[in-house]
Amino acid sequence: MITFIQQFLNGLTIGSFYAFIALGYSLVYAIMKLINFAHGDLFALGSYVAYSFLVWSAAALASVLGLWGALVVAMVVAAISVAIAGLVMERVAYRPIYPAGRLPAVVSALGVSIFIENFIMLVWGPRYQAYRSSFVPVGYFQIGELRISVLQVVILISAVILLGFLYWLIERTTFGAAVRATAQDRETAALMGIDFRKVIRFVFTVGPALGAIAGVMVGLYYRQISFSMGWVYGLKAFVATILGGIGNIPGAMVGGILLGILEAMFAGYVSAAWKDVIVFLVLMLILIFRPRGLLGEKVAEKV
Repeated sequence: MITFIQQFLNGLTIGSFYAFIALGYSLVYAIMKLINFAHGDLFALGSYVAYSFLVWSAAALASVLGLWGALVVAMVVAAISVAIAGLVMERVAYRPIYPAGRLPAVVSALGVSIFIENFIMLVWGPRYQAYRSSFVPVGYFQIGELRISVLQVVILISAVILLGFLYWLIERTTFGAAVRATAQDRETAALMGIDFRKVIRFVFTVGPALGAIAGVMVGLYYRQISFSMGWVYGLKAFVATILGGIGNIPGAMVGGILLGILEAMFAGYVSAAWKDVIVFLVLMLILIFRPRGLLGEKVAEKV
């Protein structure tokens, strides 16, 4: 039972990472019907930006704000930097080819993914970069035989707060209603006075920012990052998006959490070396038996 609970908590933590990235996929698909394959690489870019920021200024910030304050500032810097990169990406790589249809946009997304991955390798090098131990909070909560790290608790609490806030923003606010209306029927939403460009800017700001925060969390949790991590995590988050229902915001959250739990359980009870197999097995089963995902794809209702 202790092993089960431990793996379940590990799965929740990993699933939080997938949920953050999957939200970016779902937001872009819901509004633009585009699979933004470069989103995973923005996640990796956020991890590297925070790493460099901590290397340069962690000591000075920690002396003033403490370790937690320095980490929060690093996450904010990474989120803002990657949000700007997301807006530039939309303006340069996607907006000029909107009229050409979906396929050219997908090809452009793959091109941007390759560009960002090679940019990271050029700037930071091809080797793994390690988050220094001085960056990572230490300490554990001991509950009987169960041991939970402070960092893990903070990651889970942060995920609940951020994902809950985004859900509230999309489902309970006027602007969120505009986003949902645009996702259902862009032409009718425009006729009702909704600014489509403003919604696009929102999507390409919030999605990359959440991905960047996830990138920082992954760097702190695993202590190391690589230039190719964006493709790996992006692919798994894409599976999570399909699992929950592509274009469905709550579905992306649920899909990410479930995929993380399944992966952790498989690693704990079967084999860690084969844990990635479960990801693609889930994708195959979902596409065969429930192609619209567990919560269903958001589609417009035609009357």
